[in-house]
Amino acid sequence: MPARPEPADPASPGPMPRSLVMLLAVACALSVANVYYAQPLLDAIGREFGIAEGAVGIVVTATQLGCALALLFVVPLGDLLDRRRLMLGQLTLLVLSLVAVALSAGTPWLLLGMVALGLLGTAMTQGLLALSAALAAPGERGRVLGAAQGGVVIGLLLARTLAGAVADLWGWRAVYVVSAALAAVLAVVLARRLPQRRLPALQMGYWALLRSLYGLLATERVLRVRGMIALLMFAAFSAFWTALVLPLSAPPHSLTHSAVGAFGLVGVAGVLMAARAGRLADSGQGERTTAVGLVLLCLAWVPIAFLEQSLWLLALGVLVLDIALQALHVTNQTMIFSVNPQAHSRLVGGYMMFYAVGSGLGSIASTAVYAQAGWLGVCVLGAGISVVALVFWAVTLPRGERLLVGS
Repeated sequence: MPARPEPADPASPGPMPRSLVMLLAVACALSVANVYYAQPLLDAIGREFGIAEGAVGIVVTATQLGCALALLFVVPLGDLLDRRRLMLGQLTLLVLSLVAVALSAGTPWLLLGMVALGLLGTAMTQGLLALSAALAAPGERGRVLGAAQGGVVIGLLLARTLAGAVADLWGWRAVYVVSAALAAVLAVVLARRLPQRRLPALQMGYWALLRSLYGLLATERVLRVRGMIALLMFAAFSAFWTALVLPLSAPPHSLTHSAVGAFGLVGVAGVLMAARAGRLADSGQGERTTAVGLVLLCLAWVPIAFLEQSLWLLALGVLVLDIALQALHVTNQTMIFSVNPQAHSRLVGGYMMFYAVGSGLGSIASTAVYAQAGWLGVCVLGAGISVVALVFWAVTLPRGERLLVGS
C-alpha cells in the first residue's frame, strides 16, 4: 500500500532558500568524507604504526564499526532532541576526533579515533539528510533530498582524491588537520544559517526511542519494501566495487590503484540523476522512477562484463550503474520520509541498516565468487541480485500502482 499522506504542518515553511539547500549539500559532503579519508592512506598509516600489510584493513574496519554504532544508537536521537543543537554538538565532537586522530601516538588511540570518525561522520551525514527532509516543505522534499544526496556522492568521490593530494604534500596526519579546520568553519556557518524553527520531537526516553525503531520496521510497509530494495541494490553495487580492483590490477590492464579509483569519478553524473529523481518523486512518479532505475541496474552489467575487452565499455557500465543507484536511493528516501514527520531520524537509521547489510553481503560474496569464477562470475552475481531486486519490487507493487506505472 502507498505511504500514508503526511499530516499538514501549520508551521510548515515556504520553499527552502537555494543557499540553504547548497549549504546542507556541502555539509553532507564534508561529513561523509571523514569516513573514507583513511582508505588511500592505509599504506602510510601501516608503516608508521608498524601494522602488517595483511592487518592494516583493521583501520577501515574500525571506521565501519563506528558507522554501525551511529545508525543503531546515535542517528535516532534526531527524533528526540533538537536537531539543530544535535548537529552542532556532533560537529564539535567531530572536530575533536579529527584532531585526536592527527595526534594519535599509538595503534589503540588511532583505532579509537577511527571508530569516533565513523560514528560522528555517519551520524552527521544521516542527521543532515533527516534535517533536510524536516526543513523542506512536503512538495519540495525530493528536490532538497536530491541535492543533499548529491553532496554525499561528491563527498564519497572526492574524499580519496583530497586525502591523497594532501598526504603527498604534508603527510597523512595533515589530512585530518585540514578536515578538522573545514569542520570548524562548517560549525560556525551552520550555527549562523540553520533555522531556529523548532522541529517536532517525541516525548519519550532514549531506550524507548530505540525500541520504537523496530516498531517502525514492523508497522511501516514502505520502510520494509524500500529497505529491501536498498539492501539488494547496494549488494550489487558493493559486489562490483569490491571486486573491480582484482581484474584491473592484473594483466592485461595492470592499472595502478589511482587509475582504478578514477573510475569512481564517472559517478559524478549520478549527482544530476539524484536531483532529477527527487523532483520526480515530489510529483508522484516515485514508482515509475524505481522501475527505470531497476531496469538500468540490470542492464548495466552487460557492458561491465566486457571489462577485459574494453575499458570504455566498463566506464559506460559504471555510469549506468551509478545513475541507477542514485535514482533509486533518492526515490527510496523521499518515499520513506513521507511516512511520519516525527520519525525522520529513525526512518533514515532503519533504512541505512538495510544498506549496511547489503553492502557487507555484496563485498563478501563478490570476492568469493571472483576466486571461483572470475570477473564473469561477479557479473552474473551482480546481474542476478539486480534481477531479484526488480522482481521483488514488481511483486510488492500494489495493483493500483502497477496500472499507473504501465500507463
